[in-house]
Amino acid sequence: MTSPTRPAAADSDAAQLAALGYESEFKREMSPWANFSLGFTYLSPVVGVYTLFGFALATGGPPMIWSFLIVGLGQLMVALVFGEVVAQYPVAGGVYPWARRLWGRRWAWMTGWIYLIALLCTIASVSYGAGPYLAAVFGFESTTTATVVCALVILLVATLINFAGTKVLATAAIIGFAAELIGALVVGVWLLATHRVHGLGVLFDSFGAGGEGTYLWAFAAAGLIGIFQYYGFEACGDVAEEVPDPGRTIPTAMRRTIYIGGAAATFVCLALVLSVGDIPGVIAGEDADPVTTLLNDAFGGFGAKVVLAVVLLSFLSCAMSLQAAAGRLAFSYGRDEMIVGSRWLRRFDHKRAVPPYALVVAAVVPALVIVGAAGAGDTLTKIVTFSSVGIYLGFQMVVLAALRARLKGWRPSGKYRLGRWGLPVNIVALAYGIVAIVNMSWPRTPDAPWYDNWLVPLSAAIVIGLGLLYMAVHRSYGRSTAPYDDAVPKPASPASAPLARTEP
Repeated sequence: MTSPTRPAAADSDAAQLAALGYESEFKREMSPWANFSLGFTYLSPVVGVYTLFGFALATGGPPMIWSFLIVGLGQLMVALVFGEVVAQYPVAGGVYPWARRLWGRRWAWMTGWIYLIALLCTIASVSYGAGPYLAAVFGFESTTTATVVCALVILLVATLINFAGTKVLATAAIIGFAAELIGALVVGVWLLATHRVHGLGVLFDSFGAGGEGTYLWAFAAAGLIGIFQYYGFEACGDVAEEVPDPGRTIPTAMRRTIYIGGAAATFVCLALVLSVGDIPGVIAGEDADPVTTLLNDAFGGFGAKVVLAVVLLSFLSCAMSLQAAAGRLAFSYGRDEMIVGSRWLRRFDHKRAVPPYALVVAAVVPALVIVGAAGAGDTLTKIVTFSSVGIYLGFQMVVLAALRARLKGWRPSGKYRLGRWGLPVNIVALAYGIVAIVNMSWPRTPDAPWYDNWLVPLSAAIVIGLGLLYMAVHRSYGRSTAPYDDAVPKPASPASAPLARTEP
């Protein structure tokens, strides 16, 4: 039976969007739990932990697990800021339209550019990371060629799900969430019940990781597992035009993603740490893949394949959610006529209620990255290099824009507000993000060639430089007439426009 309040709520959502200058073509078919599931599968505790567990344990030893708590609190501050912004501006595309309304067109263009490139690289890295698991499940050798083919298959399946429309995407996200959460709990409980070899005291023993110097530097490097883990909550806001009552639903979904996703990731990591028999061997480099070793020991050949199948499903769900976010961002760019090719990016398939050409970009570019990086050594690392720092840069550009707007008089007016806590939370979120970016960018391989040692900041500088070059050559952002820079109240003027501010 249809709720009598639903038509009124739908009219309210449409009216709010119209007041912001848009008329949505999307269908609001994503339930609150589906919205949360999209963020959860993007955050994907299984993918994040299984991908970097071996590196983190070898670099910082068991105490690296405390980075989940530190990073989780920092990212919760960011999620609270995002919640206020999306409640006032529930527009598809996430960080780009938020930055546009908080600051202006130039800032928004660069924010969206950095975030889009990072998303496309992350789609490639997640798809490539799934390759060895697909090979293990089906029992063939994980060569470079096989891994590339498997990655492209994962990418194709994710693309087909996204092309099927919001309802199919929402259903797939819920299935992915349920499978990943159940899989994480089952694996964790089984390991702790049958294969645990350490007590909780091991979480305070570094086993000599980091050498004879201060342990802080080793912990900071190992803490990348937490930094890599805690994003995905912003995907809840990328689909703001597909969620009923987004001003209430999305901030809740973002916080829920941090709480449940962070708890699941920490639990999985805890179970793995307490069950690894030879931690000194991992630190010494004798076991480069302790997760696979442990799963084979704990579950046997067949059981390990079942677990790996769940892990593979987690990778697929993660790639699917990332692609949905990237597609909405590219569509948002096109709808506002902010970039070359806008007339294609803004096209909409009304039958499936998806932006087809924007989704094609979110499939073809990651595929090219996968194929192009196949010949490079340490492929996954090179693909991931810019992904995390780029997403954090995009986050912090919105956080900075929100702080600037607050100081200039912005008072959030959405259905979710922090009140007097808004300013201190905003400051803490910005401080955390700067520290995290510095940590990711810090050179840690002095014996490697300089361009490898400085690869993270170098890749970020290249992406930002290309963005600035584009802005100087092709000023499409300046022709965009969509509303911008309207968070801060402007002095009343007879010539002022109600929705948009005109730049000289």
